[in-house]
Amino acid sequence: MPPNWVYRRPTHSLRIVFYTTFALIAFAFNSILCRLALRGDEADAAGFTAVRLLSGAVALIVISYLMARGRNASVNERASSGRMDGTLLNSRVSAFSGNWPSALLLFAYAICFSFAYLGLTAGTGALILFGSVQMTMIAVTLFRGERPRPLEWLGLAAAVSGLVYLVFPGLASPPLNSSLLMAAAGASWGLYTLRGKGSTDPLGQTTGNFIRTLPFAAVIAVIFLPNLHLSTRGITLAVLSGAVTSGIGYTVWYAALKHHTATRAAVLQLSVPVITAVIGVLFLAEAADIRLIIAAALILGGIGLTIFGRR
Repeated sequence: MPPNWVYRRPTHSLRIVFYTTFALIAFAFNSILCRLALRGDEADAAGFTAVRLLSGAVALIVISYLMARGRNASVNERASSGRMDGTLLNSRVSAFSGNWPSALLLFAYAICFSFAYLGLTAGTGALILFGSVQMTMIAVTLFRGERPRPLEWLGLAAAVSGLVYLVFPGLASPPLNSSLLMAAAGASWGLYTLRGKGSTDPLGQTTGNFIRTLPFAAVIAVIFLPNLHLSTRGITLAVLSGAVTSGIGYTVWYAALKHHTATRAAVLQLSVPVITAVIGVLFLAEAADIRLIIAAALILGGIGLTIFGRR
């Protein structure tokens, strides 16, 4: 009989593919939900961000608690009552880990993202955001001494070319303030991603980071209190963005990061504008043309070169 790893390895690889795919689709839906809320005048940027972060924190706290109970069930059955209490206490503490620098980066991404989309088209915003993410991550990893191989450079060039080709017709004179905000959002997300690489407790760290963003969100909500506007639909969109596509999506992304190089993780995120465009075609009745097909081929082909170039 073949050794056990022959059977486990494909399952492990499929799990990595699933985690990565789910996270990237969640990132795309963040743009869709934000556009629906802000451009439909269902919510203001500050209110949308506050509800998004609050709902993400609540959802992650519930998930962390349920998973902690499941992990400790078998241990508590064998433990004494004193040891049981200590075990549960330690679980709750570990469930709310994270750190303030990562929380600040997460908040900076979320608030800049929302305000930037008030003045940018979807294509221009996606280019600036994920271009900034990619450049930030590549710059940091090069500074740390990681050197991409030739095929990875080729894949990076192909992916960036496809992304530029996809959104180039919409790049006419974007507002400077909105562009700078989106670039700041991308830089913040790139640094947040790098800080999460190699995380041994993605759920606990993401939960803790979301909890720590709430004081920042409260301050912003107070500052923009006269302009707060949230309809029932706007709140629903913000909750979906916070609980599902942000909270759960970021946790899954943290879990997938340990299996990717920083270069590969940067290029993988370049697929999000393509995914967003496809979702727009399916759910927002946006037109699909040959330009989208060619750009998708370049970006996804570049991602493939980057992934296999490392091997």
